[in-house]
Amino acid sequence: MSDDSNQPIRLLRWIVFLFAIVLGIVFTIGSSKVIDTTNTEEFCTSCHSMQWVKQEWMESYHYKNASGVRAGCPDCHVPHSLGPKLYAKVMAAKDVWGEIMGTIDNKEKFEQHRWKMANRVWAKMEATDSRECRSCHAFDSMDTSEQEKQSRKKHKRAQKQGKTCIDCHKGVAHREPSEPDA
Repeated sequence: MSDDSNQPIRLLRWIVFLFAIVLGIVFTIGSSKVIDTTNTEEFCTSCHSMQWVKQEWMESYHYKNASGVRAGCPDCHVPHSLGPKLYAKVMAAKDVWGEIMGTIDNKEKFEQHRWKMANRVWAKMEATDSRECRSCHAFDSMDTSEQEKQSRKKHKRAQKQGKTCIDCHKGVAHREPSEPDA
């Protein structure tokens, strides 16, 4: 004999369960779309304050080179793994906030803060052993015989000393800022 008094409760549980699944799917798809959209040069350089660094990038080897390989904003500034990627997105919000609040909304203000912003990026790159650089550039895949003598020597020494890319390659895709007067 079945207890009909539990039927509405069971039905309600199934409805809540199915609703939670649908909500989870919608949230997952929506989050993925937001992450994909915010991982483009168009988005990254849509703020007024990023126009100067965009121009520098477009004049660098990361934008135009003989091999035709282009490294864009997310290639260098956004980790590929989900956890670190989400953390990077949250941390990037301070730059958006700086644009909105007028802290870095023109070239003069941007340049006043550039040294500090660059050092934050360099510190992150040092802390992660230049993780984003190494997704394209790895010591073990370098054909040092194709490099100039000086580069070959420096790369071999850097590998032996455990150096990371940013130790030598600051100012590669963007102009290296000058340290402000104390």
